[in-house]
Amino acid sequence: MSQRSLRLEARIENLEAMLAFVAESAGKLGWLGERLPNIELAVEEAAVNVCNHAYPEGEGFIELSAGGSRDSFMVVINDAGIPFDILAAPEPDLTADITEREIGGLGCFLIRSLTDRVSYRREGERNILQLEFLREKGQEC
Repeated sequence: MSQRSLRLEARIENLEAMLAFVAESAGKLGWLGERLPNIELAVEEAAVNVCNHAYPEGEGFIELSAGGSRDSFMVVINDAGIPFDILAAPEPDLTADITEREIGGLGCFLIRSLTDRVSYRREGERNILQLEFLREKGQEC
């Protein structure tokens, strides 16, 4: 399995570089078709959460690792920010009127919906979010 890594300051200004890194990593493995926008959106939602919420007391870093094969592509996002398990976030009420909905939670819902497997763990002072995308037989990725 081929794997690449990128470490940047956790700032929204670096989001474009993060997404370019993921797209390039996916492209090297043949993941250029219809799944790529889902991969990019899931990574964008996770990265924006880190940039906006992980470091309330100051600046920090975000690290992305990406790799896989023709059948499986994985992005691992880790940071040393406050603990946050997206898998524990409640499902948003999508039936409520938009003016009555709680703010937040839709990004976590999108991440869980767009990936085939999601896992979270806390190792020491680090959040580690693993997003895995699978290719079905005959699927254009």
